[in-house]
Amino acid sequence: MNKKLSITLGQATSAGIKPENEDFYGTKIPDDAQLENKGISIAIADGMSGSDGGKEASQLSVKQFLTDYYSTPESWTVKHAVNRIMSALNSMLFSQGQKRYSSSKGMVTTFSAMVLKSQTAHLFHVGDSRIYRLRHSDLVQLTHDHRIWLSKDREYLSRALGIDTHLEIDYRRTPIEVGDLYFLSTDGVHDFIADRELREHLIEHRNNPQQACDAILKAALANKSDDNISCQLVRIDAIAKANKQEFYEKLTRLPFPPDLVTGNILDSFEIIRELHATARSQVYLAEATFNEGAYTGNDSEKSLVVIKTPSINFVDDPAYIDLFLHEEWVAKRLDSPHLIKACELKHQRNFLYSVVEYIQGQTLQQWMSENPKATLVQVRGSITQLAKGLRCMHRMEMIHQDIKPDNIIIDQNNTLIIIDFGSTKVSGLAEIKSVIEHSNIVGTANYSAPEYFKGEQGTNRSDIFSLGVIAYEMLTGKLPYGEISPERAATKKFVYTSAREYNPQVPDWIDLAIRKAVQPNPSKRYHLLSEFVTDLSKPNTELIRSNHAEPLIERNPVMFWKMIALVEFALLFLAIFVIYK
Repeated sequence: MNKKLSITLGQATSAGIKPENEDFYGTKIPDDAQLENKGISIAIADGMSGSDGGKEASQLSVKQFLTDYYSTPESWTVKHAVNRIMSALNSMLFSQGQKRYSSSKGMVTTFSAMVLKSQTAHLFHVGDSRIYRLRHSDLVQLTHDHRIWLSKDREYLSRALGIDTHLEIDYRRTPIEVGDLYFLSTDGVHDFIADRELREHLIEHRNNPQQACDAILKAALANKSDDNISCQLVRIDAIAKANKQEFYEKLTRLPFPPDLVTGNILDSFEIIRELHATARSQVYLAEATFNEGAYTGNDSEKSLVVIKTPSINFVDDPAYIDLFLHEEWVAKRLDSPHLIKACELKHQRNFLYSVVEYIQGQTLQQWMSENPKATLVQVRGSITQLAKGLRCMHRMEMIHQDIKPDNIIIDQNNTLIIIDFGSTKVSGLAEIKSVIEHSNIVGTANYSAPEYFKGEQGTNRSDIFSLGVIAYEMLTGKLPYGEISPERAATKKFVYTSAREYNPQVPDWIDLAIRKAVQPNPSKRYHLLSEFVTDLSKPNTELIRSNHAEPLIERNPVMFWKMIALVEFALLFLAIFVIYK
C-alpha cells in the first residue's frame, strides 16, 4: 500500500500574564491529491510588542498563508510559492500599518512556517519565533533569531512581516525521518525555557505531542514568562513512499487503445485519419461527437481534435506511461495563445490517450524549408511570439526542454504555437519522491543546451539557448554550432560561427544578441527571455561595447583563424620570393 505523509499534532497557547494574546498559529492537512502535491503546512506568528495591530497581523498572516499556499500552482516549488505569499503578506501589512496607524510598526509580526512535502521539510522564517527539531535525543534550533541587542535589557526585531517594504526570508530545507519532532514556539516559551529543559519535556512526552505542549506551557509560566505563550509540536508518523506495485497498477488502470483507422470510434471521438506515427506514439485527427458530450470545446457542430495514443511497444514500461500522462498534466495547467491547449473531456476514458486542440497550419520546420533566409521582421515576430509562450511556462516553473522547429506550429493567422510537453520539467513535481526515476531528458541534440550533455539540470536559460538556435537558423539556414551528434555532444567543442558568415545582411548587433543567447556557458546567456527579445529589437550598446573589448579569438574565432592562415600564407609567399629572388 502507498504510504502517505502523516503527522500527530499538539498545539497550545495562552495570553500568560498579559491581558491579550497576540500570538496565533495554525495547521492544514489537505486531502489526498493536495497532500501529495502540496504537503502539510504549519505556521506560528507573534504580533510584535509595541505594534498597534500586532494581534491582527499575526492572525491575518497565519490564516492567509494557510489559505493562499494551497491556491498556488502545483507546478511551483514550495520555496517559490511561499516566498511569493510572504512577500505579498509583507506588502499588505506594511501598507495597512501605514494607512491605519500612520506607522511603519502599525501591523508587524514574527512568522515561522514549515511545509512538509514528500520526504522534505521546508522552513521559512522572519523574526524571533523559532523552529526546533528533536531527532532521537538531539535537539537542534533550525532558525536564527532576527534580533539586535542594544543592551542587556533592550533589544529590537531586525526582521519581521510588515516592518519594511523589503522582506528577506530565511529558507531552509531538510530531509524528514519517521519519529522526528518539530517544535515551533514564540519567545514567551523559548526565552524562559532553556534548551536542556525543553529537550527533556519533548523526550518525556514524545508519544503524546499534545501533552508535551501543555507541559511546556506550564513550565514557561512557572519560569515567570512575561509574554504570550504559544507552541506547536509535530511528530512525523509516516513519510510519503509509493509502493511500486500499487503505483504501476495506477498507471496501467487504462488499457492502451488498439491501432486505429479511419472510421473507428474511440470513446466519443471518430477517427478521421492518421497524422503522424513513430515507434513511441500515434497521432490522429478526430472529430468530437457533441451529441454525446465529448469535451468542453467550442460550440460548433463538428469540432476537430488531435488524439495521441501510446505505442503498444511500451505497454509494460511504467516510465514511458508516466511521461505520457505527464504531457497532458502539463498542457492542462498552461494558458497562452502560443501554447497548445489540452481538451477537457466530459466523458470517462476507457483507454489511455490524450486530446489536444487541432491547429490547421504547418510546422516552423516546414516554413523554414520554404523560406531558407527569413527577414529580420519575420525573425523578430516569431521569436517574440515563442518567448510569450515560454514565459508562460517559466512563470509556472516549467521548462519545455525540447524547443525545436518541429515542435512549433504556425496556424492560419500566423500565430506560432509550441506543442509537445513530453520533455517538460516541472519544478514542483520534481520535489515529490517517485518510484520512477527518469533519465535526464535532453530533447533534440541540435537545439539542446550544452549543459544537458554534461548531465546537468536544465533551467529557463536552456530554453533561451534553444530559442537562440532557432533565430540563427531562421536567418541563415544553418546551425550556430553545426550538426550535433547525440553520441558526441558531450565532447563537442562549441565554437560559434557568426551569422554574418552565412548571411551578410544580418546586422552586427543582431548577431551579438543571438551569440549571447546561444553561449555554451549558461551563466553568460540572457537571464530572461525579455532581455533577448529586447536586444533583437534595438541595438544593446553595452553588449556592443563589451564585445569590442573581447579579443578577436573569443568574439569571432573563425575570423581569427582565417586571419592567422592569411598571415602565414603571406609570410610563406614572402619567404619563397626572397629565396628565389
